[in-house]
Amino acid sequence: MNVTSSVQPVPAVIGVVLRKQEVLLVRRANPPDAGRWGLPGGKIEAGETILEAVVREVHEETAISVSPRNVFTALEALDHSSEGELRQHFVLIAVLCEWLQGEPVAGDDALDAQWVNLIELERQNLVMSFGVRSVVRRAEELTTAHTRQPSQ
Repeated sequence: MNVTSSVQPVPAVIGVVLRKQEVLLVRRANPPDAGRWGLPGGKIEAGETILEAVVREVHEETAISVSPRNVFTALEALDHSSEGELRQHFVLIAVLCEWLQGEPVAGDDALDAQWVNLIELERQNLVMSFGVRSVVRRAEELTTAHTRQPSQ
């Protein structure tokens, strides 16, 4: 680890939007994950809450309207140069979101946006950003557990 690096961690959100047996994904246009499929999201702006950020980012990248439900995990994305120097460090906060309306339309920083069948996601035919499959599986588990809870 390069302790003299001036790179600071950047807080960002990713929205996990499940609808029936599908998840909303975007194909990234910009480095470090250009060309890879990932969850819609981006940097949290100053003065913005996590939940506000995920609503804004999902809409900017996909034209989908969502209602955030809960923060359920976090992961880090580190981008290094070919020489091993740290270029970017993102702390990605995953938020489970409910789809409200809209169909995917790729925003400025996405090459594509679409609903991907959860079975297709597991087949690994798509080149994915790090951690996407595991985050989606965790969201699925939470959704399934929530729907199975007995009413009180």
